[in-house]
Amino acid sequence: MRIKNEKDFWSGVMFVVVGLGFAIGAAEYSLGPACQPSDPCATSLWARFMQLSAKPGAGFFPLGLGLLQAVLGAVVLFKALTIETEGGDKIGKIGWRPLFLVVLAVVAFGLALPRLGMFISLPLLIIIASLASDEFSWKGVIASCVVLTLFSWLIFIKGLNLIIPLWPVFLAAK
Repeated sequence: MRIKNEKDFWSGVMFVVVGLGFAIGAAEYSLGPACQPSDPCATSLWARFMQLSAKPGAGFFPLGLGLLQAVLGAVVLFKALTIETEGGDKIGKIGWRPLFLVVLAVVAFGLALPRLGMFISLPLLIIIASLASDEFSWKGVIASCVVLTLFSWLIFIKGLNLIIPLWPVFLAAK
């Protein structure tokens, strides 16, 4: 079978591999409560799914998301193998600088969050990742920092009541 769209082909492969990787990793966690042999959910797949979605375990959401990503990748892969595009939509050169900066931003955020708190780590992530863009502007970066930090605080701290350090450890009350 001939590849008719190179970009979509490799994007599809990446989505399938990453999605299946997350699904396999999520299978290590609990999906939710187990069915007893006398429970109707033990005989019906739909009843089991409804029980799990009512009381999902730690692995339920990542498993579903990973499988959904793998299915999306399979659709993109199928399209790349069946639908002809003019010139085959070849892959250009790899943007090593943006790739490095985005990975650096995520690693810096992961290392900084426990020590510097969300109010410093999140803007740090945004600033480093924004440097990867050719359209970098301080005005846009600062606006993104303010809006994303505010919404993260509202969602994760106020909405979900997660315990995430907000300020650096040296400023924390003893």
